[in-house]
Amino acid sequence: MQLFYNPDITPGSTSFLFDKEESRHIIKVLRKKESDIIQITNGAGSLFTSEIVFGNEKKCEVKITAEQFFEPAQYELHLAVAPTKLNDRYEWFLEKAVEIGVTQITPLICEHSERTNFKADRFEKILQSAMKQSLQFYLPKLHEPVPFTTFVNDAKAGELFIAHCEETDKKLLKHALQPKHNITILIGPEGDFSTKEINLALAQNYVPVSLGNTRLRTETAAIVAAHSVAFVNEE
Repeated sequence: MQLFYNPDITPGSTSFLFDKEESRHIIKVLRKKESDIIQITNGAGSLFTSEIVFGNEKKCEVKITAEQFFEPAQYELHLAVAPTKLNDRYEWFLEKAVEIGVTQITPLICEHSERTNFKADRFEKILQSAMKQSLQFYLPKLHEPVPFTTFVNDAKAGELFIAHCEETDKKLLKHALQPKHNITILIGPEGDFSTKEINLALAQNYVPVSLGNTRLRTETAAIVAAHSVAFVNEE
């Protein structure tokens, strides 16, 4: 299956008209033609089977021939991850986190952060591409960067974890997780969270966890955390 994404297609639609950019991609690049069948998701759980009824580089129109809704996972995973010094590492994390299964992502600005901004449009396209490539029908929510203190002080439901490298009592994340629970996990920058940040998180009921015996890069730690949650929730 080759999956297309457009957030503007709504349940119950009988036809849909792609914009100029996507029309050109479908007709010119992918060489789709009239009567070809394509699959479309709106990133909100719906899958639309459609047939091209008209197509050129400026306009591609399809009729919807079937519609299917997929229920979301029985848990939500929110990863709050500090931006990495090298942007391509964060982009790698975004791609793989979507493939594994993440619901929300928040770039976390910490005391030791070396990067405090990013290109939101590019990151959003990476999420969309990863969703389509992995044949998923829910697009994760990418939030604006927020300071660590703001994020931690904002009350959140579900299980709360902070992964850090300080030599303190910590649980292994895989032993602390419970299936079918909403989960928030904090992953720090290359220099780790500061002691002040760790203590603040603990005061807000975040549970300190370890991701294993080796020291992991930020992006690797985030993927290990995401996979641990996915593994616990496998049926």
